[in-house]
Formats: sequence, C-alpha cells, structure tokens
Amino acid sequence: MRFPRSSGTLVHPTSFPGKYGIGDFGSEARVFIDFLEATYQNIWQILPLTPTGYGNSPYASYSAFAGNPYLISPDILVEKGLLEKGEAIKAELPSEIKVDYDRSFKNKDRLYKLASDRFYKKIDADQKKKFNSFKKKNKFWLDDYTLFMACGLDCGMQPWNTWDSMLAQRDPEALKSARKKYKKEIAHQLWLQFEFSSQWSELKKYANGKGVRVIGDIPIFVDHNSADVWANPQYFEVDKKGNRKLVAGVPPDYFSKTGQLWGNPLYKWKVLEKDGFSWWVERFKYMFSICDAIRVDHFRGFDAYWEVKASEKTAENGRWVKGPGEKLFDTILQKCGELPILAEDLGFVTEGVERLRDKYNFPGMKIIQFAFDSDSTNSFLPHNYPQNCVAYSGTHDNDTSIGWYNSAPEVEKHRVRVYTRSDGSEPNWEFIRLGMYSVSDQAIFPLQDFMNLDGSHRTNVPGTSSGNWVWRYTDSMLKEIDTERIKELIIDTNRK
Repeated sequence: MRFPRSSGTLVHPTSFPGKYGIGDFGSEARVFIDFLEATYQNIWQILPLTPTGYGNSPYASYSAFAGNPYLISPDILVEKGLLEKGEAIKAELPSEIKVDYDRSFKNKDRLYKLASDRFYKKIDADQKKKFNSFKKKNKFWLDDYTLFMACGLDCGMQPWNTWDSMLAQRDPEALKSARKKYKKEIAHQLWLQFEFSSQWSELKKYANGKGVRVIGDIPIFVDHNSADVWANPQYFEVDKKGNRKLVAGVPPDYFSKTGQLWGNPLYKWKVLEKDGFSWWVERFKYMFSICDAIRVDHFRGFDAYWEVKASEKTAENGRWVKGPGEKLFDTILQKCGELPILAEDLGFVTEGVERLRDKYNFPGMKIIQFAFDSDSTNSFLPHNYPQNCVAYSGTHDNDTSIGWYNSAPEVEKHRVRVYTRSDGSEPNWEFIRLGMYSVSDQAIFPLQDFMNLDGSHRTNVPGTSSGNWVWRYTDSMLKEIDTERIKELIIDTNRK
C-alpha cells in the first residue's frame, strides 16, 4: 500500500534515557513522542520488540511474538501499586549513554518478581477479565512461549535441543510434567507478557493520539533457540532431534569473501504452504495489532534465499532456492486485508524481488549513505528515487552520517560536497535535507543524525558480536536538537 508524504525518526526504546540502566516504556518514551509531535514528525520507527537472546540483538530472539520484558517500566508498576517507590529506587542505576544489560536485567528481574506476586494476590474481577482475554487472544504462541522460557531458564537458556530428549521432542507426558513443575515460573512469564502488552498498548495509544504512527519490524528468520522452532519443528529445517539441517545466510560479495553464515534454521515452505501459511498469517496479524506498519527485514528472502548446509563453516557453498513469493503474500493479504508493509530491499536485488515488491505496492528503502560510491545513475541518489519509497540517511546497521562521512574515501566526500553544494561540515543535515526534499513518500532518520553524533554512537556494526545495541541518549541530548530546523524542513517539503 502507499503511505502519505511524511517523515519520522528511527530509535529503539532501549535507547531512551531512564533510571534503570535500559530504556523502557516509562515517561521518557512519552517525552520522545512529544518531541516528534513538537517537530511535526509523524513516524516513529522501532526495531523488533521481542525478547533478546545472544548478544542482546533484537534480531536474535527467543520468540517471534513475545515482548521484551525489560522494556516494562518499573515506574508504571509503582503507579499501578505493584511496586513500592522505595523498591524501585533501590533498582536505579547511574545515568549512562550505554545500556547496562547485566545490571539492569538483574535489578529488573527482582522488581518483576515482586510485582508479579502482588498482581496475582491483588487481582480483581476487572483485571482478571483483561488477563483472561489477553491469554485467549494470544493462545497461538503464549502457552508454548511461557513453557519454553520456564524450561530454558532452569538450564541457563541452553539450546532446547540439548534439553532432556523427551521434553525437547515435546512428548505429551513430558510437557504435562514440565507444566506442573514450572507452574510458578509459567505464571510469572504470563504476567510479564500481559504487562508488556498493557504498557506498550498505552504507549502506542499515546503516540497515535499525537498523530504519530509506529513502524515495527519483522525479521524474516527466527532464532534456532526459540519457542517458535521448539513448538513448530515441522515448519523448520531441523532433524528429529532438533538439530539444524539447513541454515540461512548470504553469498560471498564485495564486502565478504566467504559470505555471511547467519545460522537461522530455514523454513520448510512447502509444509507451511500446505498448512495455509498459518504460522506466518498469525505472525503478521499479531504485528499489525501492535504496530501501524511493518518493515519486513531481508524482503528478498521471500523471492529467493541463500541455503547453506548446517555443517558448513562459511556461506560459500550455499545455493539460491526459490522462496514462497506471491503465494505467501496473497494468503496474508486475503487473511489480513490491507498490508502496510515496508520492504527492506537492500543488498543483492533481482528483477524477481522488485516484481514481488511492486505487485503489492510495498515501498522499498533508499539509503543516502550508499549514494556516493559511483556516478549519477546510482539508484540511492535522491534524483533517482521513485515516489513509493522510504528515504533514510542510514539505518540501525549503518554508521551515523557524521561517522560515515568522517571515514569515507576522499572521492566519496567530494561527491557529497558537489551533490549537496556544501562544504561537508554538516553531512548529517545535508543527508536529512536530501531525504526530506526527495519525492519519497516517507523520509526517516536515525535519532543520532538529528543529534549531530559521530560514529561512536552507532547502534550496530554488522558482522561483529560485541559492543552493539547499547546506544542510549540523555535528556539533555534530546533538548539540544535543533527543533526549528526540523520543523522548517518538514514544512518546506510538505511532510507535516
């Protein structure tokens, strides 16, 4: 579908300021939304809201459906009477510009246990009705996820295929026994998801009330050590013991001589198709219920994907395999109706990928940082944009625009200066201006670019396993943004 001419900011909730070592759904989230409203922006783009696993990456999750419990605000729990103010104060950490995962997880876990116990002791008829409604609405994934987490936490979140074989292979008696054994932890996990849903729903309602639409994110692949693969092994390329057989990746290219071996188990698309793509339909339905639009990561994988044997050490010896394509999206369109989807169509894009994207009118992505490594025919230069696209200065996987410019070859810096008719002193604002003035229906910029931040503030460096997903900003950094400059650009480019 087509989107109205608009603009917005990309920032994940973990990056919000706050007292507990990690950004969450508390008051600072509303301060950010107020900033969007005050600067005439009407889009807030986020990364996946799911629980993070290895490396704290939102793209490596224990579930494709569940919410990250560490985004739950202790302050809101105090307001609800589920925590004492003094208890929350004891969990506070010094304000930092980096997420302190270890300490924040430990402190919040302690608070959540207290709040969960009080919830079950104090629950009234109205709350019980809402709680039961939530469980019924999300039964498709919730029961399996809460049991998965209870079992996983008992063994240090080791991969599920290393559990007791009867439990790993979901023997009915083993499942029944586990539900009895972990009854208390399952109840706690249920409450965490209920509270996450409650707080996120209120925050999204606040954003929508300010004229701000939320764009969520769906990674195409799921993590092997996830409730999804454990509960639905028939849909994934795993053997009877749960070991991966075929995994995802990308082939060798200019940036990587051996390609990238992601390791996610691939889908058994023929099995999914026979089942009416029910798992994918539920996934999209759920995402459309919690976000106003969705960015689909690695969209090209729905047309064709790179298949590698799990025994391989690199992605070199893989092969291209045809994806579900139109069959999947026709089904989702039939079941969900309108599809407010943004297609992440970066990387190796073929005519088949473009046909699939264009059939459903999904806007693609244009990254301005990619525009200056060749000549005037470069498709990422704004004068080559189609109207139905989203312009970005960069994404969560890119450097900040200042960081990119500072490390770019001199020939690319020269092209930037010539194209923007500038001296290169403000590459971030030049890229913002290019995106705003382009014909793209939407223009979205990482918050770091509005804040004039260098490469030390980037969110993620693909291909590295440490130091990522930790960026946060402070209250003063948000206040120091040149809001008048943003407003003028938005008014001048008719994006209000």
